[in-house]
Amino acid sequence: MNNWKQLFLRNTGISPYVWVVFYILPFYFIFRSPSTYQIAIGIVLTLGFFVTYVLSFISRGRLVYLWTLLQIAISAVMAYVFSYIYFFLFPAYFIGRIQGKASFISLYTILVITAYATVNYEFLTRDAILITQLPFVFICLIAVTLLPVNTHNKNKEVRLQGQLEDANKRIAELVKLDERQRIARDLHDTLGQQLSLIGLKSDLASRLIRTNPDKALAELTDIHQTARVALQEVRELVTEMRGMKLEDEIFTIKKMLQAADIAFQLEGEPKLKATSQLAENVACMCLKEAVTNVVKHSGATLCTISIEETNTGLTVRIKDNGSGMPGSPGGKGNGLRGMKERVEFVNGNMSIRSNKGTTITIRIPSVVKPSIKEGRS
Repeated sequence: MNNWKQLFLRNTGISPYVWVVFYILPFYFIFRSPSTYQIAIGIVLTLGFFVTYVLSFISRGRLVYLWTLLQIAISAVMAYVFSYIYFFLFPAYFIGRIQGKASFISLYTILVITAYATVNYEFLTRDAILITQLPFVFICLIAVTLLPVNTHNKNKEVRLQGQLEDANKRIAELVKLDERQRIARDLHDTLGQQLSLIGLKSDLASRLIRTNPDKALAELTDIHQTARVALQEVRELVTEMRGMKLEDEIFTIKKMLQAADIAFQLEGEPKLKATSQLAENVACMCLKEAVTNVVKHSGATLCTISIEETNTGLTVRIKDNGSGMPGSPGGKGNGLRGMKERVEFVNGNMSIRSNKGTTITIRIPSVVKPSIKEGRS
């Protein structure tokens, strides 16, 4: 018994059973009939209507439409035989719960046409009982007309609200994921360069510790300063992306290349005037990663960075005379992938050419509009 109770409540909720109290009303009209045969028919129809009403809530698929149509048919018979039109309110409430637009419109049309046709027929033929209940009849017809629409719109609003909440939760999760990826890229780019510089200077200091202690001490001092700068940059990245200047980044890159015994050549003016802060940040972070790759993987003896700023955008080119990239020039490393994602985020593009060394060209438009793909971050 408890299992059946749980089944009904789980599928329908309690609201349909609140209406059960109105099943007492038809018996007043049924027992007014002088014929025992009609009374028996009325009782059977009332019980059958109750069964179809409950089944319409717990059924699935086409059976739902069958039970609903049976409710409408029984309502019409009860109105014709016993002048009881209020059964039409039950399918009106249920039809409003149907989600499919075509199914709702079809059943709603059948219900309204049947209800109005039945009442008009009773008025035109003989029924004095309906005339005595004229105000209630009008109220019933108005309810039959408006209740399905109101219930359908209300349920649709509830469903849309639920979908909106689910979408907001999904967006929040995606924003968190994008933010984690952004922080991971920033930490990789920033710490990768600083730690590479520390490693290079440590190797240099270890070689100079015996032959040139003063120079080794200077390198150790630079290591200490670089570590402090790296720590400060990590703190700033965790709290908020700081505004980066290309001229400052060029100064750091120059020191890093010198520590790696790689000649450095600069073409163009690093002090930008017409480039937005976001575009400059992206250019700086990509430059960090590109030069770090030159130091760690290229085996180059010369690195050339050219900067060209125009009214339409910024172009930064990093070229080395190293061994180039084996395989696909697009690369599959996290660093290159992170650079590409950053540039695409500001509607820019990045190209890589590997021929007697590697040339990475980064182009960022002057009007920066974050792309739809990563606009959430």
